[in-house]
Amino acid sequence: MTEQKFSETSPVTSPAGLRDPAGPVSPGPGAVAALWPLGPDQARLDPGGLLGQWQRRNAEDTLPHCVDNLHRAGNIGNLRAAAGEQDTAFAGMWFADSDVHKTLEAAAWELGTSPGDEALRSFVEDTVALLARAQQADGYLNSYFTVVAPDERWRKPDWSHELYCAGHLFQAAVAAARTGVSPELVTVARRFADLLVERFGPDGVEEVCGHPEVETALAELYRLTGHRPYLDLARRFLDLRGRGLLGHGRFGPAYYQDHVPVREAREVTGHAVRQLYLLAGMVDVGVETGDHMLLDAAERLWEDAVHRRAYVTGAHGSRHRDEAYGDPYELPADRAYAETCAAIASVHLNWRLLLATGRARYADEMERALYNAVAPAVSSDGRHFFYSNPLQLRTGHTSSGEEAAARRLPWYSCACCPPNIARLMASLHGYLATAHDDGLQIHLYASGSVDAVVAGAAVSVDVRTEYPWEGRIELTVSGETAVPWTLSLRVPAWCDAYTVRIDGGPVMAPARDGYIRLTRVWAPGTTVVLDLDMPVRHVTAHPRVDAVRGCVALARGPLVYCLEQADLPPGTVLEDVRLDPAAPITAVHRQDLPDIPVVINLGGQVAHAGDSLYVTGRRRERPGTPLTLTAVPYFLWGNRSEGPMRVWIPVATS
Repeated sequence: MTEQKFSETSPVTSPAGLRDPAGPVSPGPGAVAALWPLGPDQARLDPGGLLGQWQRRNAEDTLPHCVDNLHRAGNIGNLRAAAGEQDTAFAGMWFADSDVHKTLEAAAWELGTSPGDEALRSFVEDTVALLARAQQADGYLNSYFTVVAPDERWRKPDWSHELYCAGHLFQAAVAAARTGVSPELVTVARRFADLLVERFGPDGVEEVCGHPEVETALAELYRLTGHRPYLDLARRFLDLRGRGLLGHGRFGPAYYQDHVPVREAREVTGHAVRQLYLLAGMVDVGVETGDHMLLDAAERLWEDAVHRRAYVTGAHGSRHRDEAYGDPYELPADRAYAETCAAIASVHLNWRLLLATGRARYADEMERALYNAVAPAVSSDGRHFFYSNPLQLRTGHTSSGEEAAARRLPWYSCACCPPNIARLMASLHGYLATAHDDGLQIHLYASGSVDAVVAGAAVSVDVRTEYPWEGRIELTVSGETAVPWTLSLRVPAWCDAYTVRIDGGPVMAPARDGYIRLTRVWAPGTTVVLDLDMPVRHVTAHPRVDAVRGCVALARGPLVYCLEQADLPPGTVLEDVRLDPAAPITAVHRQDLPDIPVVINLGGQVAHAGDSLYVTGRRRERPGTPLTLTAVPYFLWGNRSEGPMRVWIPVATS
């Protein structure tokens, strides 16, 4: 496809009359951005809708579970040891502090909307006080290098994760300050950040972290405080990357994205989470500094990731060995690594690119990853998790190690994913909508409401919908302005047909660049109904994706579906099932499956290919008994029983 430069698509403007946003990402007033986020008090999710259900489950189950496990697994004990308050062996991974910081961030976002949770507030207050006691006199804060390896502080940038842990501390502090939950955490974070500036700033040590993350965190800390050295340091880290400063390591410099300067990179490489966090930092710094080379590079690498290396679910990373991107089109379904943290990083990156450019494709990709790459990682009880997310689990599958996803586990020795999920879900309402001088833009559809100051007046839009199960979105506009403003509604790329009604009357509303733009002087109580057509779709992969040639995936709306052993007749082997392309295919509401409101029924058959592993010439399959197949949303697989599953379904041949 034709490459479009960032500078060709994004205005260089700032909003006027908007309340200062206070969400996870808040570009500064002089930033190069097309859209501005709403603050967490300007968007709310109805607990009855799917996204609201996820957020409620996160508050009631996932977040308390994370807090409990930080104590049980020893993360909190590590910090107490660093503070000199107990003499115990260090527990867990050397970057275990990052899980504390991510959980703190999640708690801050949650308390911002549910201030009455006293247990959660006590966790925040106690943990912030503990961090302050564990912090060294110069501002350094890392329990592993304080307790276990004080002589190795700053000596192993490829391995240590010191800056990675610092970055998560900074993001927790930003959340705590913006929600008013614990401004004291900013003091702790800034002491550490000032130490980084002193050591790594202008004319300082030329080093980068083996795990990018601090770049985006420093940029956000700058946005919170206005202290320019934080942003300058983030940019310096980006400028230094690509010089081979991290050495070759076990997997080579491309594993760290340290093989080529970031502005010159043409392909995503290496560890998928690291690459996506690095891209997020590139966008943040590019937006704040007007560095179009950084922003163009981020869009170029996004193109490579999404169009040549991402799974149909929006997941990233096809190799287990180094948790990395594979070659172009190397996307095995059963060997997909598809780490949960990479999917979360994709949501973060796409949100930043959406704010920077206003382009619908980033909202589309954010939605795809959220529903099909993040959501599958959490069990229906909110207390069990996938680390990796394969798109196929074979009959007779045997797994070894925690990361082999045959079932969700309550915790991991490397527990990066559960608290990462918690912080995303706690801030999920912040990703629904944006605003600008001329209007309000709705990007994710969920029951709830959004508020903004538009055209100099306060307006509110109430949203009622059963999305993603149904395509009808009903919006009611409140508030009155003296001049017209524009309500923009995203039409997802998967939707080929839709209708729009205002106060019951049909209107012509062609989508331009992925959005319907409705401009008028809105009278209070005006209703808009957007109906998105949601037929079941057969999705096929590029022919270079050898692993799934001859197969199709099923999708409806934003959801990818799969087949599970639980829905097959006894004795049927999932690998023998074939889809009949000529049979009817329908979406069906199932009252007997309360957690799965809509399934897909389709025709199939059981093929018999013989017992020989190899045959001479073309293998001919003998069709077996026809059967009706039931496909369920991929994000819900593995909740009813353990057993085989597949997203890509072989098509029967004559």
